[in-house]
Amino acid sequence: MGCLDPLSFEKGPACPCSFFSSSCSPPRRSTQAWVIDSPNFNNASKSAKPKTASPNTTPLPLHLRLLFWTCPSECDYTCQHIITSTRLSRNEPVVQFHGKWPFYRLLGMQEPFSVLFSLGNFWAHHDGLHNHILKKIPATYSMRPYYVWLARIGMASWFFSAVFHTRDFRVTEELDYFAAGASVLYGMYYTVVRVFRLDRVSKRGVRKSWTGTCVGLYLAHVGYLKGVGWDYGYNMGANVAVGVVQNVLWTWFSVRRYNREGKGWMVWPGLVVMWVVAAMSLELLDFAPVWGCLDAHSLWHLGTIGPAVVFYRFLVRDSEEVLRREGRLKA
Repeated sequence: MGCLDPLSFEKGPACPCSFFSSSCSPPRRSTQAWVIDSPNFNNASKSAKPKTASPNTTPLPLHLRLLFWTCPSECDYTCQHIITSTRLSRNEPVVQFHGKWPFYRLLGMQEPFSVLFSLGNFWAHHDGLHNHILKKIPATYSMRPYYVWLARIGMASWFFSAVFHTRDFRVTEELDYFAAGASVLYGMYYTVVRVFRLDRVSKRGVRKSWTGTCVGLYLAHVGYLKGVGWDYGYNMGANVAVGVVQNVLWTWFSVRRYNREGKGWMVWPGLVVMWVVAAMSLELLDFAPVWGCLDAHSLWHLGTIGPAVVFYRFLVRDSEEVLRREGRLKA
């Protein structure tokens, strides 16, 4: 299937589909809601699917088709940027379409910087697993399996984040949200295990109860989103609440240990918490993408790479300290 060549329309205001015609001309009103709900844009997007061949059509490049771009989605994408370019030429603000900023794609990726920084986080967890946890923490240490799963779940979470930012479909969005939820909840789970030493044999019963509680919370979370309603506000609130519990525990743990023992590396968790909170604040600065590709959300993903790198090093130092005290690691 071919799409009309956008180059043949680049001098005009209309979108590059014969069905768009002048109905996709940039709107005169400059409010964000008008553009999002504009019948000019929405009707044009819905009618973009070509029904007959045209001598002006050209096939979509292979790399776009491999990422499931179609003629309607191609027309939608091009229309967004024609409108955006026209608005900028009039000194009007950039607005959102379908609830998202208009990004310039790269090799078919819708949000290239978010993809890049998600892969950066994936690398941080992969490096933490293979170059720190597995290499530097003895298999005899009871917390090691929890740290291994921390890295694996983190890698899965950021992999699905990269997939979602590559192409935004309902299934990729769900995988991203469910993996992120699992990562956040597991973060609280293993934090409680480490801080209160539930890994010890003497606390096996408490550990089982805590494990069952967290599994139940995750199943309820997924069940609510799938069975009751896909609620963005609830999802954000649930993740923030769980994250706050984890952050408070690590901050308390690191401050208490530093005050008691005075070793600088013991405050790393508290510093990591402050770093992550500062990075999260970028989400509040929902600005239009700089250069059409770098927005607050992608910067938030960039800001979480460093804390992951530091934290895996802390886990190694902490493990060495525990084993040394227990007499299982030579000084």
